[in-house]
Amino acid sequence: MTKSIVISDPYPRTLDLIFTKKKLKELKSKYKIINAPQKNKKKFYEENIQNASFIMGQPNLDKKLLSKAKKLKAIINVESNFMKNMDYEYCFKKGIHVIATSPVFSKPVAEIALGMTLSLLRNIHIAHSDFVNGKEKYGLKSNLKASLLSEKKIGLLGFGDLAKSLYPLLLPFTKDINVYDPWVPKTKIKKLGFKSISLNQMFKNCEVIYVLAAVTTKNKNLIDKKLLNKMKSNSLFILMSRAAVVNFNDLIKRVKKGDIFVATDVFPKEPVAKNNSIRKVKNILFSAHRAGALETAFYNMGNIVLKDMSLISKNLQPKFCKKAESKTVGLLASKPVAIN
Repeated sequence: MTKSIVISDPYPRTLDLIFTKKKLKELKSKYKIINAPQKNKKKFYEENIQNASFIMGQPNLDKKLLSKAKKLKAIINVESNFMKNMDYEYCFKKGIHVIATSPVFSKPVAEIALGMTLSLLRNIHIAHSDFVNGKEKYGLKSNLKASLLSEKKIGLLGFGDLAKSLYPLLLPFTKDINVYDPWVPKTKIKKLGFKSISLNQMFKNCEVIYVLAAVTTKNKNLIDKKLLNKMKSNSLFILMSRAAVVNFNDLIKRVKKGDIFVATDVFPKEPVAKNNSIRKVKNILFSAHRAGALETAFYNMGNIVLKDMSLISKNLQPKFCKKAESKTVGLLASKPVAIN
């Protein structure tokens, strides 16, 4: 039996990163893998796309190229977000599935978001640093500015995969969860026992705000000084999705006032320059875009890719990866990852 052809183009990721040895062996036993080069890529696709059943990666694919792909069943984006890199409408019209492996990152990111929250509220990272440097404070003296998560009003900005993994972790602490997401019906949010509120209400009233929204053409720099200046003293701002949703200059100016606390896993430009002044800003807990980058998450990526490839090969719908939707793809503004 002739094997279906898979074009492998996951750069900067690799098949060894995405698949365990066992799963990679399974992939190669079921499909014929053709590796795309990093140079002369357009020429490569012009010569090979007509024979491919699957493309694993996020190459630029215009309508002219896609029209040659008569056997193409699916484009598998091994990223956390869809990008503006192909003619999605043509894919939808021709029944070509466009899917992304973003679900594998939601739990790791949610867990570290909770960890960062608790560290900010209880000064865990500062207490550790003080102890290492012989400046520790014992008992109440070390907790004069500490507070409990169970006393807080929570705001979730965005209610996609990240939020759906985070809110179950928050429920043991508090039921006061408020959501802003113009794409999610208010009835759906209400059914979960949460409140659907405006951005102004969120920044004015919530004491812990999580930014979990994917970046689009409509929400770039959505969070600016007008919103940030509404935040209560001693409130927390936890940025876990994409830096472009926030006006970073406005955020730095706000945190420098000294009355709010920030945790961020993402930055406008990565890697962050060694001499970037942000490194010296107080009241910020930094994480170098590592929240979702667990070996288990990457291997889980390979698992769900194989499962959905099997379903698609049988002319069934994929159900493990995230599917691109016509109502939102036109607003995409994410950039490809540069670092795993």
